[in-house]
Amino acid sequence: MAERLVSESHISEVDQLRANMYRLLARSLASPANPEFLSVLVGLEGDDSDLGRALGELSAAAGNLDVQSVNQEYQDLFIGVGRGELLPFGSYYLTGFLNEKPLARLRNDMTKLGIERDPSVKEPEDHAGAILDMMAGLIDGTFGIAQPLNVQHEFFKNHISNWMSHFFKDLQAAKHAELLRPVGKIGGLFLEIEESAFAM
Repeated sequence: MAERLVSESHISEVDQLRANMYRLLARSLASPANPEFLSVLVGLEGDDSDLGRALGELSAAAGNLDVQSVNQEYQDLFIGVGRGELLPFGSYYLTGFLNEKPLARLRNDMTKLGIERDPSVKEPEDHAGAILDMMAGLIDGTFGIAQPLNVQHEFFKNHISNWMSHFFKDLQAAKHAELLRPVGKIGGLFLEIEESAFAM
């Protein structure tokens, strides 16, 4: 994750909902859910839309799992012995290798946008959870000021839409995914919504 700054930005309700969705996805992918976050997930409410139903599936999954099983799922999916079932990094999805040019491009854009790496986080910055957290911060001003739509779109195009939908599809199909299977569904649906909105 990136370091956060205090923001005095005021954003629309729609943008706050967007930022909240990015942050929900980011937190789900950044580390195993602790009891507090599992409670948040259990409390999610969906509706009759595809995205709403997927949120309902996530709530139900969270209600059926304990912290120990969630920790084991995260270990099997993303860490493993040697490596996990999935590698949630932009460089890997775009080049087949870790720590490649997509990471360098992300770091360059982070510098331009005033986003600093959190020194307590060991993973490269192109981890899906970190990138989604950055996007939330660009929307709601967590890293300084809320960025205009064109800046958000550029970041989305360069660091999210070019690979993350493939990652979310893989997450839905992963054999070890239980809690995170609906996260993959939510992520894929939400990126489609964002893609359409940016195209307008």
